[in-house]
Order: sequence, then C-alpha cells, then structure tokens
Amino acid sequence: MSDQFKAEVFQNQYLPQGAREVDAIMTITVEKGDSAIATGHNGRLFGIICDTSGSMGGDKIHAAKDAMTKIVKLLPEDAHFFIVTGAGKATVVFPVSPATTKKKQEAIASIKSTLANGGTLMSTWLAQALTQFKKMPSAVRQALLLTDGQNDDSDEKSLKKILLECEGVFQCDCRGVGTDWRVAQLQEIASKLLGTTDIIPNAAMIESDFRAILEKAMSKNVSDVALRLWTPQGAKVLFCKQVSPDIVDLTHRHKPVKPQMVDYPTGAWGSNESRDYHFCIEVNPGNIGDEMLAGRASLVYTLNGTETKVAEARILATWTNDEAKSTKIDRRVAHYTGQAELAQSIQEGLEARARNDIELATAKLGKAVKLAHESGNEATAKLLKTVVEVEDAPTGTVRLKREVAKEDAMALETRSTKTTRIPKSPN
Repeated sequence: MSDQFKAEVFQNQYLPQGAREVDAIMTITVEKGDSAIATGHNGRLFGIICDTSGSMGGDKIHAAKDAMTKIVKLLPEDAHFFIVTGAGKATVVFPVSPATTKKKQEAIASIKSTLANGGTLMSTWLAQALTQFKKMPSAVRQALLLTDGQNDDSDEKSLKKILLECEGVFQCDCRGVGTDWRVAQLQEIASKLLGTTDIIPNAAMIESDFRAILEKAMSKNVSDVALRLWTPQGAKVLFCKQVSPDIVDLTHRHKPVKPQMVDYPTGAWGSNESRDYHFCIEVNPGNIGDEMLAGRASLVYTLNGTETKVAEARILATWTNDEAKSTKIDRRVAHYTGQAELAQSIQEGLEARARNDIELATAKLGKAVKLAHESGNEATAKLLKTVVEVEDAPTGTVRLKREVAKEDAMALETRSTKTTRIPKSPN
C-alpha cells in the first residue's frame, strides 16, 4: 500500500527575519489501485437518497425513477446498495442488499411504485440513510442525494444535528434539479459530508449525472483516510484547506491525536486520484540561518484495526537575510491563493447582485473575471460570461447582464469552488 500514495510539498521555505507564517502546498496522488483494499474494507456501499416531495411530480419524478433504475442496473455485483426516498418523512424503499441480479430486479420493482407527495424534511432522509450505512461500518460508504426544492425552515435545527451524526460515517454528493432549491442548503450537507454540490438544470440530464457519480464512487478503494499534521511546540495551524479539485476548508474539522498532532478528514480515495492541500502554519520566528521543521504531514487510514501511515512530507522554514530568497513566492502557493480569492469574489459578487448593489457586484465579478483569466481557469471564466459582459478580461472590465437565467447564476454559485491546477513547468 505504501507505494500507492505519493506526496510532494511545494513551498518557499525561506523567510525574512521576524516572519512567522509558513505556507505550503501538498500534492497527494494515488498512483495505482488495489482491489484487495476494498475487500479488506468489506466492499462498497452506495446509497441513493431521492426527494419525493410534491414538487418532484411530473417529469422530475419520472426522470429520477428512470435514473435510479439505470444506476441500480449499473452497480457492480461486488457492491451493496440501498434506496431511501424522502418527503415530510423518509422511507426505506430498499434496504442494504448485495447488488445481485435478483436484488436489483426487486429494487427496480420498488422504484416503479414510488410516488411524489408531501413536504421536505431532509433531516429525516439523512437519518434513514445513516441507519442503513451503519449496517456496513467497514465499507467504502457513499451517498447521492437528489432534490428539486428547499428544505423546510422548521427542519434547520434537526438537520444540523443529524449532519453531526453522519459526519465521518458516509460521504454524500448533492444534486439540485431545476432552480427552486437553495444552493447554500445543499452545500451545507455536501461540505459536512465531504461531497460535491452541483445543479442539474433539467430533468433530462439526471441520468448522465447519476452515472458519473456512481462511476466515481465505485472507483474508491480505501475509506476514512485522514491527513495527519504534526507541528512543533508553540506553532499554530492558521488553516488547512483542500484546494484542488475543489476548495474545502478543513481547518475547524481537526481531531486531536496527541499533543502537537491532529487529523483532518479527507474521506475515501480511489485509483489515479490526485488532490492538493494548502497549509498555513504560524511558528515562533528563528534567527538568521536557523532551520526548522515547521510541519510533517502524512496520510493515515485504518484497515482491519491496524493504522497505516503513508505518503509523508515535510514542511520547512529557514530564516535568511537574502531578500532574493525570502521574497520569492512559490508559484503553486500563489496560484491557489488566487483560486480561493476567485471563489470568494464570485460569491460576494452574486450576493451583491441579488441585493441589487450593481456597483459592488460589477467590481467583485470583474475581479473574478481577471483572476480566472490570470489562472487559466477556463471553466469558471465561461460560467462568468453567463452573468457579465466581458469587455477586457486581463483588467477585469465587465458589465452586468440585465437578464440572466436563474440556472446560469446558480451554476456559477455552485461551481465557484472548483479550481484549476497550475500548468506544469519548472519554477
């Protein structure tokens, strides 16, 4: 297993006298997979959580049922699955079962009888899913939640409570179909459960999106991997973020292991997967010429009760009076700092636009266009063009569009945290 995970650290370790902050980007890659790992983890469990409230009637429920049927058919036989539908309360349409031909046929028959009616209390859906996931605690556990509407405001407290219980038990990707759901609500669920959020603009696109999520889930072969960080005495972790392929702030999700050592959750990993993490560590400043190990990061996972540590990398700090060395900014650190700024500019710009603060919205979204252009984030640049007229991308000169399709604004909001990697070239 140890040769599968590879870790590299990119940073400028040279600091001017008196400097305390050390920035580093850690790139972690799984270079090859091993099916034996999944066997050791008692296989894979995939849960489907589908909104069946009244608003899902008509084309949406038909498309959702067709998509669920296709997903069940596509499940590999060595996987397990379950189906939960939700409205004002949740129903286990099909409990945890192996994906044999017989069980798939039974599940598809259950899907066909599903009807859409009632309200929306997502806490009940997640509670039922949690019960199912707990039946296979050693499996790689992944859920897909589909909704078209907004959770009832009365459910906010219950939702936060159940999310705390679900955290660490399973991961969940959330998808909103149409434009009547709230981005922030699904992002809250997906963020807590280390998943993704995205919009499915129309019901006809549900099936292709479901297929992509299932394919990704079935590629995972080791679950509950933690990013372990040791820091020296007197040091403080200012933040720890996943910065690629999405921005996920893990700073306040650490769990102490022992003094000066904490674990950050990263969820499950699959073959040929690569992610980047940004650490910012505050240390006690040294004298000119002093060298310090500012941090030591590694991945750890537990298999059959045995903890294994892989892919260790060191974060260094050296104090110098050589200005040429200390003022050089590592290009990867600079790149991801810009990507975080890009996401923030988009979110603030869209919020200002919603308040009809045209001046602020134009300034923020213009800044986002400039940052997207500079970093080569073509996907985000394309999304920005749906809400602004770009007059000059390098300077961020834009005009707000008067008419913007709601689905375009929501797509920009949900995908604002997707980053692009820095092009490979020597420093």
